[in-house]
Amino acid sequence: MSHPRRCLTILALSTALLGAGAAVPAGAASPAGLVPAAAVRAAQPYVETSLFFGTARPDGGPDVTDAEFRAFVDAFVTPRFPEGLTVQEARGQYRDAHGTIERERSYELILFYPAREARLADPKIEEIRAEYEGRFGQESVARVDRRVTVDF
Repeated sequence: MSHPRRCLTILALSTALLGAGAAVPAGAASPAGLVPAAAVRAAQPYVETSLFFGTARPDGGPDVTDAEFRAFVDAFVTPRFPEGLTVQEARGQYRDAHGTIERERSYELILFYPAREARLADPKIEEIRAEYEGRFGQESVARVDRRVTVDF
């Protein structure tokens, strides 16, 4: 493609993208199912914490079962975060303490809590991680925290 033609293509794509992000006047029909700006409620600052629980036991014991994991969530996680949580099944892999790549069925637990409550949530999350590691003989439970805005 020639240089001038490439520039025209980039300009056309840029213009289309900018137009797609333009604000929709209040009360106007929104293109492609977008919600008009006037209809969006103000989102609040939250923290999203994801915890990643493996199911393979490093000592070679039987994998953590679905029933064991559900019982753990019911007995240990829900009392600490009764407002709600999400659990997703996943397939993960990691390099263990011996340098071996381990592939396993795993779970991602997602928590949302107001940013102003982060200092109160932190020890609860660390209790959950430590309990799972001890109860199921895990080397670790990964934790990821992100600042987000949320509206329910």
